[in-house]
Amino acid sequence: MTTRIVPTARQRARSLLKTIQNHSATCPCHACTTLPSTGATRLLASAPPVKEYAFELAASNIRYGNGVTREVGMDFKNLGVKRVAVFTDNNIIDLAPMKNTIEALDSQGINYDIYSNVRVEPKDNAVKDAIAWARHLSPEAYLAVGGGSVMDTCKIASLYDTYSDADFLDFVNAPLGKGRPVDRKLKPLIAIPTTAGTGSETTGTAIFDLVAAKAKTGIAHRALKPLLGIVDPINTQSMPSQVKSSSGLDVLCHSLESWTAIPYYERVPRPTNPILRPAYQGANPISDVFSLEALKLTVKYLPRTVKDPDDHEAQEKMLLAATLAGVGFGNAGVHLCHGLSYPISGMNKGYKHAGYKVDHAIIPHGVSVAVTAPQVFRFTGPTNPDRHLAAAQIFGADISNAKAESAGEILGEAIQQFLINLGDQPRGISDLGFSKDDIPALVEGAMPQNRVLMLAPNFQNDDDQKRADLASILEASLTY
Repeated sequence: MTTRIVPTARQRARSLLKTIQNHSATCPCHACTTLPSTGATRLLASAPPVKEYAFELAASNIRYGNGVTREVGMDFKNLGVKRVAVFTDNNIIDLAPMKNTIEALDSQGINYDIYSNVRVEPKDNAVKDAIAWARHLSPEAYLAVGGGSVMDTCKIASLYDTYSDADFLDFVNAPLGKGRPVDRKLKPLIAIPTTAGTGSETTGTAIFDLVAAKAKTGIAHRALKPLLGIVDPINTQSMPSQVKSSSGLDVLCHSLESWTAIPYYERVPRPTNPILRPAYQGANPISDVFSLEALKLTVKYLPRTVKDPDDHEAQEKMLLAATLAGVGFGNAGVHLCHGLSYPISGMNKGYKHAGYKVDHAIIPHGVSVAVTAPQVFRFTGPTNPDRHLAAAQIFGADISNAKAESAGEILGEAIQQFLINLGDQPRGISDLGFSKDDIPALVEGAMPQNRVLMLAPNFQNDDDQKRADLASILEASLTY
């Protein structure tokens, strides 16, 4: 007969203590372990990243109204600024927006130096030239007068003026750059947009071509956002029809992508410090308001402003839409249309869009984002049918008997028809000079754009599946 020995309470306690000492204690809430020898903590290799729990709203101050450009001199005087670096391009420098700006500065005795060599759809060498100029001048403040390329170049020049010892890739978005956070206060920057598209007057984002990577990338941090955006509808009256069209398509995709991005509380990882929270955070209740209103205005007024150069009401509404969309996507982010657009622009084989007075091949940013949009939203539709159907209804689609599983197809078809009706737009990437043989290279050019791809719904799989999904979207976007 075997006698079963029952341990005493003291023996059980001693055994439990020994077990604790020989094994790390896991914290189920924070997925970390306490190392018994040091008391330090480490993250479990198998633990899933912790999801975000908050979002931040960051946007420039905005002044909107016909003729407000004439106030910019007073703004700098009110700031106590005596010398300003003015950024523009060779097209804008002789037009009314720039003339009105200079008159406003002169009227208040503000000294200024002008940098007019900004390249439309800038490459990194052009941005580096602007940085060198800014560092040499080191002004008290910055002023950008122009489209998105001018405003973005000015933001980057201001950043690297403040960080005079930084290498060019220090602040560029990872993984193409180091993604260094901005932890110094930048000099005041005022932006005066002359196109109704990028919304760069509201955001901390700046985009350029990184030639070595054959893709667009940029810098994104809320510290880059202008102190003030002076949104003057009079300044957009000089835009050619094709520029109005392509700029407006950027607004269209800004609003659609931010409206359909993953919710902010699904983004990973949660930042360990607020300074590390990205500018692009996922759809959130505040961005939703701006994005949806921008979409409504764009669908209604973009066709009008393209077809009638004297429709000043439509021009005013499109400039307002661009600014609203800037606040929306500047905090929620964009996703697949923009992620795919960067290699499409960066790998341009020689396409030059009509209406652009430049001496180089160019696929305007709005064109590069819109060309895949019909297929992108067919792909993302299953993730949030209600949002896709709400967007389709704004385009005029009848959704009264629509099934949830058809939401992506309905929205994709609505966007496609909108683009066709707008006219003079490439109907697929084949019209830009790409073929099926180019798709693998375009996919590899898109893969590093994690800053935006991570916000795409229906796109949270392993890298092989992501490549397959991007290839499928691109192949379906060859022509429509």
